[in-house]
Amino acid sequence: MPELPEVEGVVRALKPVVEGKTIERVALSDVVFASTNAGKQCIVKNIEPHLFEEVLAGMIIKEINRRSKYIFFTIEKDGEDFVLVNHLGMTGAWFIVQDVLEITEVKFRKHVHAILTLNTGELLVYSDIRRFGELRFVKQIADHPPLLQMAPEPFDEDACGFFLAQCAKAKYENKPIKEVIMDGQVISGCGNIYATEALFKMNIHPGRKTNRISRARKIKLFEAIRVILQESIDTGGSTISDYRNINGEAGGMQHRLEMYGKKVCPTCGNATKSMVIGGRTSVYCSNCQK
Repeated sequence: MPELPEVEGVVRALKPVVEGKTIERVALSDVVFASTNAGKQCIVKNIEPHLFEEVLAGMIIKEINRRSKYIFFTIEKDGEDFVLVNHLGMTGAWFIVQDVLEITEVKFRKHVHAILTLNTGELLVYSDIRRFGELRFVKQIADHPPLLQMAPEPFDEDACGFFLAQCAKAKYENKPIKEVIMDGQVISGCGNIYATEALFKMNIHPGRKTNRISRARKIKLFEAIRVILQESIDTGGSTISDYRNINGEAGGMQHRLEMYGKKVCPTCGNATKSMVIGGRTSVYCSNCQK
């Protein structure tokens, strides 16, 4: 699943080539319509697909921003602002092309679910192989309450204090630290990859209960998360499987990962172990992480 660095990379790539342009028309895939007809909403949420296509036509893309793992497209028509909220899910990706056939990887080309034709003739294409992502049209962020529950950005001044306060709450203090730091209401944008790396860097076992980690060590853990997220942003994110930027290019952070997906600990040479925490497989070194 794309985490904060990968989503940041998509936003940075989209901004200079999409902001200020007008959406002339929108075409959704047959899969989107079929899922709605079957009583399930696939990709397009909280609005009927035909209406989604209709309301976006003529909208100007004023600004694109990231918040946690979400992409916010601020769009405007007749002086009125709206927001198109996008979550990439497990395998979502955006492409800017003249023709869908320019998407080089077949797996993305076969799973195109939204094509936004811009006034420049370019196509802003959303592809999602596993279809866990979403496109949500709202008047304002407050119209989708879960978006208001996100923790501060990890680079914000108050983010560490917020993290410490959340860790002290009864709902978190007895949970494994790995589960806590992957919770978007505790730290924004830190998923399985970077939680694994930060815990290894700090020699903390992913299953250790949060209340068994000192305040000083929690602060250092938070700093480690911040450093790793920034390093990943700087190297274009991690392409483990299906993450691509808008040009179809992979990131480079996967070559720097020390524990995620590894069979052998790079520090002691012991075989790594794994356990399921918060529904995700956690790889760790039982010798180095306590």
